[in-house]
Amino acid sequence: MNHQASISATVIKSFSPFDYVKITVLGFALTALWGSLHSIILPLRLLDFVAESQKNTYLSLLTFIGLILAMTVQPIVGNISDRSGFSWGRRRPYVLLGTMLAILFLPGIGMAGSLLFLLVAYCLLQVGGNTAQGAYQAFIPELVPEKKRGRASGVKGLLEMLGGLAVVRLVAYLMDHYFPGEGNYWLWLALGVLATVLLGAMLITVLTVAERPGIIAHKPLRPSTLYKSFKINVRANRDFVLFLISRALMGMPGVMLQLFALYYLMDVIGVADPVAALGDLLVVVGVCLLVTAYPAGRLSDKIGRKPVIVVSGLLGAVGIVSLLFAQSYTQLMVSGAILGIANGALLSGSWALATDLVVKSEEARYLALTNMAMAGGSALARLIGPVIDFFNQISFGLGYNVMLLVSLTCFVTGALLVIKIKQR
Repeated sequence: MNHQASISATVIKSFSPFDYVKITVLGFALTALWGSLHSIILPLRLLDFVAESQKNTYLSLLTFIGLILAMTVQPIVGNISDRSGFSWGRRRPYVLLGTMLAILFLPGIGMAGSLLFLLVAYCLLQVGGNTAQGAYQAFIPELVPEKKRGRASGVKGLLEMLGGLAVVRLVAYLMDHYFPGEGNYWLWLALGVLATVLLGAMLITVLTVAERPGIIAHKPLRPSTLYKSFKINVRANRDFVLFLISRALMGMPGVMLQLFALYYLMDVIGVADPVAALGDLLVVVGVCLLVTAYPAGRLSDKIGRKPVIVVSGLLGAVGIVSLLFAQSYTQLMVSGAILGIANGALLSGSWALATDLVVKSEEARYLALTNMAMAGGSALARLIGPVIDFFNQISFGLGYNVMLLVSLTCFVTGALLVIKIKQR
């Protein structure tokens, strides 16, 4: 065994269970933040400013603009982070800066007295959150041994789902007491919970993650840095490009369902208390995500990433078909369970594949590009809002059926593209 192999073997042995948690705990907080905002807080706050008939359209446009910012900020911060040479690491300074900015701008969601104010606050929040995310997500390919990245991706998915389950459910309970123009106390309580979670996760990350001094880069920043943040050699990285397209497509259904779930429950399922029903649905989806994410990551270490991702895409398609025919609360929960299992496997398998395909020494930039593709798909998914409102005017509820058919197509097409990737 040569010296490098000996070092690798030592690292594999010494990587403890807590190490997996501390390099991924920020994902818990970020998922809690965006899941709470996009599923519950923004849909309810928008009703303070826009007409009922235009709620889907404005929710789409608001979050679309925010995601364009996310697609811009993450690769730039990732590239700058790759080139940084701070004595205490090249990732943690940006985690600290971005999280503090997010906490600073979060109250703007509650203070907004107009649609424009809400838009500005949301955009500034996107800048802060994606500054932190653009740097932190390089921890797995940079610090985790290659043979354990599937496991690490599983832990990442597990913590993200915990954030989406526990915190978002709590926020749903709090916001169930909020009504347009009333109940501001509950809104501020919900925002306070999110700020506390962000602060705690940031402190754990900054104080406990030990970045390796040997990998800190000292590369000068030039004007071309911004352009190169988005550059990919398509011919040399064909598989990575295929992966980006696939991941964008397969991420779209979850975004559409999460964003418009509250309105779907109000308009189609017709439950008596849609906010409470959404909270129950999030619990079902979250539990299924939780029980799937970590085993799927471990499984991808054994059988490869592609089988896990392809099966998750096809299972997601089954969940969409089930949802299309759901007419009761129980059928809705069953559909949510299927989609939760599918997305749990997708999150772990796809992130593990991404960490395999990144270019060495440019981990943060390439993973930021991965999230940029996901954000791009997410942005496109949000444009379904005006489509929903258009078809709903033709026939009540038709727009939501169109949304589900688009989701079905995305799952199947994304799974087929993964088959073409040549896995290492």
